[in-house]
Amino acid sequence: RLFFNTLLSNKYNLNIFEIKKCDIHKLDEAPATQVVMTRDEGLQYYRIMQTIRRMELKADQLYKQKIIRGFCHLYDGQEACAVGIEAGINLTDHLITAYRAHGYTYTRGGTVKEIMSELTGRRGGIAKGKGGSMHMYTKNFYGGNGIVGAQVPLGAGVALACKYQGKNELSVSLYGDGAANQGQIFETYNMAALWKLPAIFICENNRYGMGTPVERSAASTDYYKRGDYIPGLRVDGMDVLCVREATKFAADHCRAGKGPILMELQTYRYHGHSMSDPGVSYRTREEIQEVRGKSDPISLLKDRILSNNMASVEELKEIDVSVRKEIEDAAQFATTDPEPPLEELCNHIFKNDPPMEVRSTNPWIKLKSVS
Repeated sequence: RLFFNTLLSNKYNLNIFEIKKCDIHKLDEAPATQVVMTRDEGLQYYRIMQTIRRMELKADQLYKQKIIRGFCHLYDGQEACAVGIEAGINLTDHLITAYRAHGYTYTRGGTVKEIMSELTGRRGGIAKGKGGSMHMYTKNFYGGNGIVGAQVPLGAGVALACKYQGKNELSVSLYGDGAANQGQIFETYNMAALWKLPAIFICENNRYGMGTPVERSAASTDYYKRGDYIPGLRVDGMDVLCVREATKFAADHCRAGKGPILMELQTYRYHGHSMSDPGVSYRTREEIQEVRGKSDPISLLKDRILSNNMASVEELKEIDVSVRKEIEDAAQFATTDPEPPLEELCNHIFKNDPPMEVRSTNPWIKLKSVS
């Protein structure tokens, strides 16, 4: 096997890796534990994860400078989830998530400049400065959603559309461990199972629903078994290859007409729940540092790349420098681009409807809409 792997590696510039086995529920087989990653894939995953990490750290800085206002939920620490999921599905598939959405906005085709400008409420933002942190959208991405758990039934509706249209597409609905106890999620499981919808339900279990540890909020913390009659997988959410292979497995399950499947990604967020939460009143700084030291998703991937001679330290440093420049340029734009003017307040309420008069900030002002 070693000889065969060496031949493959030399010929195709790829490596074969052993990854952790997933826990399974109501499944006869599990995702592979021997997986392939090419040099190009490894460098691509590294760049995307570094971009998400640096973007979130810059958002933290701008929030503390009071340039970003309102709610802001950061994703640093969970990058392997977003990148692994996207590597396991297609951009023609559909995705919807909760309010920790900046990373998915980027992986779904948004630019750093558009995301940063949306955070600062500027015209160049991805929702033209009127959505903010929790409400960003791209093609086949139905946004961050501010109501806890409400995105899951919406995602099932998208899955129903996928089945109805017969395009062999699927819907991914993401929610956190804090939302996992919502009744609407269990109602959605029921309908999805009855109708055999091509739906992947993913619980990003970052161990704390706001400031409450999972053990204090859930009688069962086996979130991958919560679908009962729906099969499930529990995955190491800090390893991009584990997430990728599990997502591919789940996608094949859906495309084969077997109905919905659950995934639980065991991950961790470095920041607090939102920017108003310092994140150290319900957990220790030592706990956070231990996760950073032993399980950081970017460090794990970097070590794999370097230890298997897939790239040099200098190549990775070049990526780091390029990413930092992209983030700094985007932040500069996001702090100088103008805010949307009052006359744009009512624009883009509807997609195709003819313009209408909308009563604005007081009963005597009327604005003409633009679709």
